[in-house]
Amino acid sequence: MDKIRIAIDGPSGSGKSTLAKKLAKALSLVYVDTGALYRSVGLYAMRAGADPKSAAQVTALLDDINLELVYTDAGQRVILCGEDVSDLIRTNEISMYASSVSAIPAVRRFLLEIQKKMAANGNVVMDGRDIGTVIMPDADVKLFLESNTKARAHRRYLELLEKGHNYSEEEIYKDIVKRDENDSNREIAPAIPADDAIFLDNSELDPDQTLEAAMDIIKEKLKRKK
Repeated sequence: MDKIRIAIDGPSGSGKSTLAKKLAKALSLVYVDTGALYRSVGLYAMRAGADPKSAAQVTALLDDINLELVYTDAGQRVILCGEDVSDLIRTNEISMYASSVSAIPAVRRFLLEIQKKMAANGNVVMDGRDIGTVIMPDADVKLFLESNTKARAHRRYLELLEKGHNYSEEEIYKDIVKRDENDSNREIAPAIPADDAIFLDNSELDPDQTLEAAMDIIKEKLKRKK
């Protein structure tokens, strides 16, 4: 297969990461979880006692942050200042920190080059909030994954429950509503679909059905490009 770059955007809990991982495996692509980078900055800010909404406090920390994405047999691992934080950044609390720090221009600039370098290598599938609009505006295929809020909250609830986190589904629902508002209304790179993105609503689809639908879209899109 020729080099292919796939951008997957969408709101929190829509299943972007799950789909991206499945596509990477099915198409032999490198999976890049850009959200993990923002979560790691959020974790660092939390540990430093910084207000995640304070641009001054968070920006002051950036020079001390060293981030790497390492690929192993177990999948992508996130290394923050030498520590593997892949599991630590998946809590509901860190999700909110990530949403707050991602609205800070200095944080987006800090992570922009890291993400663009990964995208430039080709043969990648990246998921996040602004992949098709900012990171890979020339991606071969741009998907915008949608799900209703109730479905997203339930998925996130089950995901966190499986990992041993004790949150109520109502609490997660409220956090997702709040994060949606933060992500879509921020001034820098808001979480909105690219003009040429293809929408995929998976509210009623399981992960395998979502993959099947995405594969159909990708095949059709690539056929047209040829």
